[in-house]
Amino acid sequence: QAQLEESGGGLVQAGDSLRLSCAASGRIASMYGMGWFRQAPGMEREFVAAIRWSGGSTYYADSVKGRFLISRDNAKNTVYLQMNSLKPEDTAVYSCAAARDNRGSFNYYRAYDYWGQGTQVTVSS
Repeated sequence: QAQLEESGGGLVQAGDSLRLSCAASGRIASMYGMGWFRQAPGMEREFVAAIRWSGGSTYYADSVKGRFLISRDNAKNTVYLQMNSLKPEDTAVYSCAAARDNRGSFNYYRAYDYWGQGTQVTVSS
């Protein structure tokens, strides 16, 4: 079991930066990887970024590559999503997720077993 809690969302202007945090508790050390997904109103859930817990390999959606950075702090059991040069189209609820194994691609939401409640990010133009 793992419990995830996101924080750091808010209202910002286009071009600003935000850093989201995902604090994990439980059997997080045994997790294969962590990911961030987002969902805007009326839209499907979208992969944003992911990181392998061991080794730290990272993966990004094309829409955020070069602007967002995912990282982890093993000692704090926390995953971060640094979001720079934010755009209005980045507006969504951002959720972190944990995968127990590598049964699926990191960009596929069904590859994840545990989810946080989400945090709202709103980018005004």
